[in-house]
Amino acid sequence: MRDSADVREVDVVVIGAGQAGLSSAYHLSRAGFEPDRDFVVLDHSPRPGGAWQFRWPSLTYGKVHGMHALPGLELTGGDPARPSSEVIAAYFASYEETFDLRVRRPVDVRAVREGDGGRLLVETSDGTWSTRALINATGTWDRPFWPRYPGQETFLGRQLHTAIYPGPEAFRGQRVIVVGGGASGTQHLMEIAPYAAATTWVTRRPPVYNEGPFDENLGRAAVALVDERVRAGLPPQSVVSVTGLPLNDAIRQARADGVLDRLPMFDRITPSGVEWDDGRRVDADVILWATGFRPAIEHLAPLKLRGPGGGIQAEDTRVVADPRIHLVGYGPSASTIGANRAGRAAVRDIKRLLAEAPVAV
Repeated sequence: MRDSADVREVDVVVIGAGQAGLSSAYHLSRAGFEPDRDFVVLDHSPRPGGAWQFRWPSLTYGKVHGMHALPGLELTGGDPARPSSEVIAAYFASYEETFDLRVRRPVDVRAVREGDGGRLLVETSDGTWSTRALINATGTWDRPFWPRYPGQETFLGRQLHTAIYPGPEAFRGQRVIVVGGGASGTQHLMEIAPYAAATTWVTRRPPVYNEGPFDENLGRAAVALVDERVRAGLPPQSVVSVTGLPLNDAIRQARADGVLDRLPMFDRITPSGVEWDDGRRVDADVILWATGFRPAIEHLAPLKLRGPGGGIQAEDTRVVADPRIHLVGYGPSASTIGANRAGRAAVRDIKRLLAEAPVAV
């Protein structure tokens, strides 16, 4: 690592230390890049664990679906009764230490701009880095999506998002509307129902249940659909949005109990609840928005990477408009196993790019 005035130079900057960032850092190290000399990992979170450290306490490790181990170190002995935030954060911390990845935190990345000599400038709360290549692994947790509906600001109850879901006990005796047809929405409903005075489930589209096993073929097909959008420069959908909801015993019971009786999306929010144009209304104390997240990529805005479709066009992980930049954990690589493979692919491509490009002096 070279310092020039207040700008530090490296070959690669990795932004984010969740599954995608740690996988990328591991493969950089395996490829001969040395931490703190050839690459740095910048993470804005206060401690190891990526987005997992912020998950609600009732999401125990035993309830986690599809958590795939990071490359080179298996996750073993996780207590299924412990919160996933504790189990996975401890695993990530052990991973960083085992492979000496030297993650710098908390560091907020404010902007990535064009620099001199074909380099990129990464402006952060801890100074500026000049880099030849960038791996963006910032995920989505920092950008919860809040839909807007008429009258939303008039609601006298409480509105909150999955990102700050406190657990089911917080809704004891309250009338709760859960908005969203994904896995989080159904999990919230099933947890809250025994505590709440009443629950109502609202989604934009009727839920689709997948009665078969979620096997490798289904996963591959789902990833291919998301990849097709990203290659076309469209905003990515989550992988789960194209797989449907797993029809397991818990879902079957919730449907039988009426907990998962879905209503179409309401037309407006009132001070006391929600209303539909057909005259139906539901009073509520809480609206819980389980409406997902968007990619946290605002810091890349100065590079003008978004295309007319609204997304960043990428092939595999490489940004088509700027091959120095790789998006890992974006679109088709947003799943845990996808992030591992994408980290390896990104590093292989970056190594080739740096070997071909002259070093600026």
